[in-house]
Amino acid sequence: MLPAVFLALFILRAPAQQPAAEDARTIFERAQKALIDKDYAAAERGFQEVLRLDPHSAAAASNLGVVYMRTENYNSAIRALLAARRLDPNIPGFDLNLGLAYYDTEQFSKAIEAFSSVLHAQPDNYQALYLRGMSYFLDDDYARAVRELEPLLHGEQDNLDYLFALGISYGKIKRTEESEKTFDQMIRVGGDSAHLHFLLGKAYLDLFRNEQAKAELEKTIVLDPKLSFTHYNLGVVYQRMGMLDEAAKQFDVEMTITPHEPFSYESRGEVCLDLRQWDEAVKFFRQALARQPKLPKSLAGLGKAYVQKGDTAPGIHYLESAVALDPRMASYHYQLGQAYRKAGRSQEAAKELATTQRLQATERDKQAERLSGKAPPPSLPTQIP
Repeated sequence: MLPAVFLALFILRAPAQQPAAEDARTIFERAQKALIDKDYAAAERGFQEVLRLDPHSAAAASNLGVVYMRTENYNSAIRALLAARRLDPNIPGFDLNLGLAYYDTEQFSKAIEAFSSVLHAQPDNYQALYLRGMSYFLDDDYARAVRELEPLLHGEQDNLDYLFALGISYGKIKRTEESEKTFDQMIRVGGDSAHLHFLLGKAYLDLFRNEQAKAELEKTIVLDPKLSFTHYNLGVVYQRMGMLDEAAKQFDVEMTITPHEPFSYESRGEVCLDLRQWDEAVKFFRQALARQPKLPKSLAGLGKAYVQKGDTAPGIHYLESAVALDPRMASYHYQLGQAYRKAGRSQEAAKELATTQRLQATERDKQAERLSGKAPPPSLPTQIP
């Protein structure tokens, strides 16, 4: 949950232009007090009632967005904040709050845009600098991440999440010496903690140093067997190394720790595909898509499983959906071409297979990243100078 200190609180006066506005003002003030007192249910009801009485109240929409952020309902927060901006483009603190909401919903390119707006007006805003750098890292723009994060090292030298992001970013742009120094600093700061071994394991996983990733993640499980994403990342390592039964066990454990996350179900489905367990694959891909409907890898996996089961029509449907979401992935076009061929749709099959050949060069790069781990977004700044 975001610390309250990082949220702009909009104490704005409700409009009083018509008789109903007097009632709206009273409700607004009561909801505002509830927000300050951390009675979020009452605050939500109050601001919603204000908006029912006065749909043009930017103050109520803004504060409703804050309520949703405090209760970690970030998608609703985004909707409320965008509604507030439409009503009043000059709301104070808007871009920072919107950036925080995008960051926590892992919409990092949108978070970058919001934090950039903050920095345009306030070039020295430390929180926006930190989070824009982290957003560049999480958006795989490692050169920009280094440019943004490197100047913050003095203030964040004891922040494991920061060192993790900076160390990986150095490694991705081939600044190996700086990467190793940063990981050494992580070890000095983290001691023998589960958090340290998890971050080192994830870093080695990102850098495709699989044996080191395996060792660090196995240490993490000894120290804290219920730490989120550890079993998932270890499963990815085992999957990369061809240890499919061991990978399946790790994904199964992760499902009990983070049942709301789709990625263990998706990876478990991929293991089932490799083991030619088509019905099991369908089950796991459906579970992944129930948690996040627009996962091209799960849609493609579901399509492939149906085609292998002999159910070509639904297989084609899901493969077409995967291609629509990620049209640059050659393997999806190949699978769709094979499905069209099985269905006797020869012209469409030829078109998809020709597209596959055009994309195969870039596919090699994407294939290398296909089996990659997951971690929560790194923490907010440890200090604000």
